[in-house]
Amino acid sequence: MFSWELLVDAIVLGAMVGCFYAAVSIGLSISFGLLDVPNVAHPALLVLAAYGAWLLGDFDIDPIVAGLLLMPVFFVLGVLLYRTYHETFEKRGSEAGVRGLAFFFGMAFIIEVGIIMAFGVDQRTVQAFYIGKSIEILDVRIPMRMVVAFAMALLLSLALTFYLSKTFLGRAIRAVAQDEGALRLMGADPVAIKQWAFGIATAVVALAGALLIIVQPVEPTLDRAYIGRTFCVVVMAGLGSMSGTLLAGVILGVAETIVLTMFGASWAPAISFTLLLVVLGVRPQGLFGR
Repeated sequence: MFSWELLVDAIVLGAMVGCFYAAVSIGLSISFGLLDVPNVAHPALLVLAAYGAWLLGDFDIDPIVAGLLLMPVFFVLGVLLYRTYHETFEKRGSEAGVRGLAFFFGMAFIIEVGIIMAFGVDQRTVQAFYIGKSIEILDVRIPMRMVVAFAMALLLSLALTFYLSKTFLGRAIRAVAQDEGALRLMGADPVAIKQWAFGIATAVVALAGALLIIVQPVEPTLDRAYIGRTFCVVVMAGLGSMSGTLLAGVILGVAETIVLTMFGASWAPAISFTLLLVVLGVRPQGLFGR
């Protein structure tokens, strides 16, 4: 039976979930949306970061702090990944996209198998003072872990929007996505700019992985549940739009939560792919793209 109260609950909780989806997708918005690098290993890196936060939790380090500590490590990892991708595929011409796709699929598989070999297949969780607690918003009880994810998604979106629009390197990253030739004429190296941008995109994944293990238990194959969601958010947002990524995440989160509430859990996983196909068919440049 339809209930307005359940619908309101689903919308409020869905907005929180959607901001979390935006947080885990925002790195992909840079690497795929701005750099046109088919980084399908993004969700696997997300799970790897979650395991890193879990390991640091053994030293009584808060998951958010753990994510921040992991960011420099993941930045270096991102630089190395892009350098390998560029030298092996991008440098060789027009088939870089297809071959790069195979490269990143392989990386995702290696990461997943590596996690299984190192930690097994059991689920892992972390402890923090806000996990297990909740607050009430509009008569809806919201877990504090979702409030933390909501706040971090807002901060990430604001920080990246400011960086990409107000700093020299940020504007160079946007420029390299539009016209590499013009960037060369201005004395900048497009490969170095892309390398830096991919490092930032991967560093952001470290913090997003910490949010992932705050929101839910993680296990090695969890990346498969997020590959559709992350690409859906990025494409729906309009490639490279930081504010659009946040809004698209909210749309997906609300849609999933409403379907989950009204029709059951079995239908919810199909929502991201359905929205992705609809957006590609109706507005390929994304809802917030130009």
